[in-house]
Amino acid sequence: MPHLEGLVLGTVIAPIIAFLINLTIMPKFIIFLKLKGKVVNDNHKPNKPKVPRPGGPILLLSILIGELILFFVTENIEIIGILLTTSIAFIIGIIDDFKIMPGWFKPGALIFASLPLIFFHVYDNELNVIFGSVYIPILYIPLILVSIPLAGNTINSIDVFNGVATGFLIISMFPVIISTFLFGDLEILILELPFLAGLLGFYLFHRYPSKIFPGDSGTLVMGAMYGALAIASKSEIIAIIALLPAIMNSFLFLSSVKKIVEHREVKSRPTILNDDFTLQASKDKNAPITLVRLILLDGKLSEREIVTKIYKLAAFSTSLAIITILIQFIINMK
Repeated sequence: MPHLEGLVLGTVIAPIIAFLINLTIMPKFIIFLKLKGKVVNDNHKPNKPKVPRPGGPILLLSILIGELILFFVTENIEIIGILLTTSIAFIIGIIDDFKIMPGWFKPGALIFASLPLIFFHVYDNELNVIFGSVYIPILYIPLILVSIPLAGNTINSIDVFNGVATGFLIISMFPVIISTFLFGDLEILILELPFLAGLLGFYLFHRYPSKIFPGDSGTLVMGAMYGALAIASKSEIIAIIALLPAIMNSFLFLSSVKKIVEHREVKSRPTILNDDFTLQASKDKNAPITLVRLILLDGKLSEREIVTKIYKLAAFSTSLAIITILIQFIINMK
């Protein structure tokens, strides 16, 4: 089969496979987790229903198979670097899913997840800064070592309500795809499609009301893959803009607690759950500041209403990212 025909076929098949793996295997995996007792309380609902966790293994499987199909079609070695980064992030997350680790563990360990991107040179020596590019061959490596822990922990920290992490990232992927199409490499563009399809498939089970939670393994897979694709596609700034509300959430939390800790280690909660299962902002001065706490300053809301507001914020930051892409496109046309 000619290379072009194989490329087109792989581009169509890989996302479909990634989506279908979630659709077909996840229901069986949910039953398996329930039988093994791997469930947690969904504390924001009446009677605190038990929800299976983690869904990260099936999400990773869907991404791996989809991307490996494209590897055999394109023989692009960068795919291996991206998948190794994502897989290491998964291992870090699955450890944290089953064993309580200190707060520094995830951000510290994710530095090692960054190394395959460097080893396989899944980056350009130039940083795209919208109005041009900056040649920083030495400085770019430290940026990679920071980017993957930042992306992983940002998505992990936004995973507070049903479907938020997955839905937020699905919205945030669109400007990255647009940027890659306009300014990046075709082979990197097609790598983004199985990831998006895998997220969409997983979202069907993670959306409100959740049938499964991603766990740290799932959120770190999402964040690491998002960061790796942003680097590979030269869309770093665009990806950051699209992710701004989630980044702000992490920054607010860290600045208020003044150290790296797990959310479960925080004694004062940022929100209060009412008897009618609405939430309101905590008035405790020692409670950490988070995005949700700020959203609730106007008054109490249900979980579904909070999720909708977070999605609107994601759509707004995504719109800003798309406007930035248009500015870059106009500048490049001159």
